[in-house]
Amino acid sequence: MEQIAMISKAITTFLVSLVATSGFSWLLSMACQRTGGAETMSPDSAVTAPGSSELAGLTLVNAYPKLKFEAPVEYTYADDGTNRVFVVEQAGQIRVFDNNADASSASTYLDIRSRVAYGGEMGLLGLAFHPKFKENGYFYVNYTKNNPRETVISRFKAASPTASTAEPGSEVVLLKFSQPYSNHNGGKLVFGPDGYLYISTGDGGSGGDPQNNGQSRSTLLGKILRIDVNSTEKGQYGIPADNPYKGNSNNYREEIFAYGLRNPWRISFDDKGQLWAGDVGQNAIEEIDIVTKGGNYGWRVKEGNSDYNARDNQAADFVGPIWQYDHKNGDISVTGGLVYRGQAAPALRNKYVYADYASGRVWALTSNGTKAVSNQEIVARAGLISAFGEDKNKEMYLCDYDGRILKLSAGK
Repeated sequence: MEQIAMISKAITTFLVSLVATSGFSWLLSMACQRTGGAETMSPDSAVTAPGSSELAGLTLVNAYPKLKFEAPVEYTYADDGTNRVFVVEQAGQIRVFDNNADASSASTYLDIRSRVAYGGEMGLLGLAFHPKFKENGYFYVNYTKNNPRETVISRFKAASPTASTAEPGSEVVLLKFSQPYSNHNGGKLVFGPDGYLYISTGDGGSGGDPQNNGQSRSTLLGKILRIDVNSTEKGQYGIPADNPYKGNSNNYREEIFAYGLRNPWRISFDDKGQLWAGDVGQNAIEEIDIVTKGGNYGWRVKEGNSDYNARDNQAADFVGPIWQYDHKNGDISVTGGLVYRGQAAPALRNKYVYADYASGRVWALTSNGTKAVSNQEIVARAGLISAFGEDKNKEMYLCDYDGRILKLSAGK
């Protein structure tokens, strides 16, 4: 038995080391399935928070038991006056349906699979509706393509705010940038309270950031970008006047809002206007950051608060994470979440809820400004949580990469 245990541990360690170099990828799923790291729920079962927690009684249920999605990586709504919600499937489709637990079909809102390079961490990765979508019908996507391998930020237009489909031929490319490797693509799009579009980008991939993109302000990789989609200063977008490097003479990219990130797969704003990011770590540390204008979050010099490649670059003012965790318990790939602002789970209000993709654990982080107060596990094994989202009532949903959309509530 001891030999079997040692072999199992060795296999787990090997798989985890492979996964850690890539961030969010299909290897995570394999690692979970082979080593027992993330036991997924049956479609209609519920997982309850530990009884010792003040959050006891919270449950995760399948929000739409009659629906199944293909590798969902985003859940959102359009603020269009309807009850519709949208799910992004990584291969290149956006599905739309009425936000009803009895929904039995989801229509295809947009299909760009022929343009999207899908596999591993590549694909259709982000969706954001224009704040005035109800007036202009604009929405924005983030996807990867091949030949050459690039990230593409595009705008599409719906014929009307309530149209059941969007026209693939309406695409206007705002921004493209090269991806040296297939992993670490970031992928999130979100409009801030300032009306600007924020874009999360990974460091370009491989392991250890071999091109030092995170610290280079001459590249868009390893950053949070901020652009003005209502301007044509740069062709199809503009640079906000207070972006930290607007008008610089150092060849720094003017789109940069913050830098020094490895793979900020998911970012979100809270009601106070704070920008949260879950930055996937390398070999040891996963981190949660509060992102501020001009901030340098350390990668590849730092991994969380620890030195990673300190000899490489000694910057003076790194911004440390508000929270970090290590890989000791099989938690190896953070999925950034949301500060809860719904009504269904009052105990969660104003807490930042996030997950680990590999282990399936979900936590609630309580903070005071930029300081962490406590971190509580609320679900032990939720599935392969790829993203968090909200409906128009600000209730929280979790995308399970296996195909379900889960809902967190106070029900028994």
